[in-house]
Amino acid sequence: MGSLIEVIKDDAKRRVIVDDCVALIDAEVADKSGFSGAGIKLGYRTVKGLKPGMIPMAMNHLLDDFAVKVDPYWQDCQTQGADPRAFFTQHRSRIADSLLSITDQRADKSRHKILVKTYKKLRPSAILHIGAAMPRFAELVAKHAS
Repeated sequence: MGSLIEVIKDDAKRRVIVDDCVALIDAEVADKSGFSGAGIKLGYRTVKGLKPGMIPMAMNHLLDDFAVKVDPYWQDCQTQGADPRAFFTQHRSRIADSLLSITDQRADKSRHKILVKTYKKLRPSAILHIGAAMPRFAELVAKHAS
């Protein structure tokens, strides 16, 4: 059984995982539609526009904490012999809450007012959007932790 916590310790693998995470985020944002989708796309462009490379840099900084939060779900999935997409989708709200607990803490400590303002605008719907990303997220985890 693979451990996300162990996999990300390898610098070469970590870079690929960060790139895959950014690609996942880009794809999820691109798939959004309607009024709320427009808000998410605007917020994402705002964050990306603050500093080139900010999304990969932020993902790299968050990766260790994310791995600690996600690894128990991955281990349960593997122990049960479950399909990762189905397992992560079934537990999407809990996984999303776990991940958001990290970004909530970071936002509370941040001095970047525009970033915090954007985060707080998008936060109320974040669990739904992260939940919608679970199939892709599960594939990413399975790809790198298997």
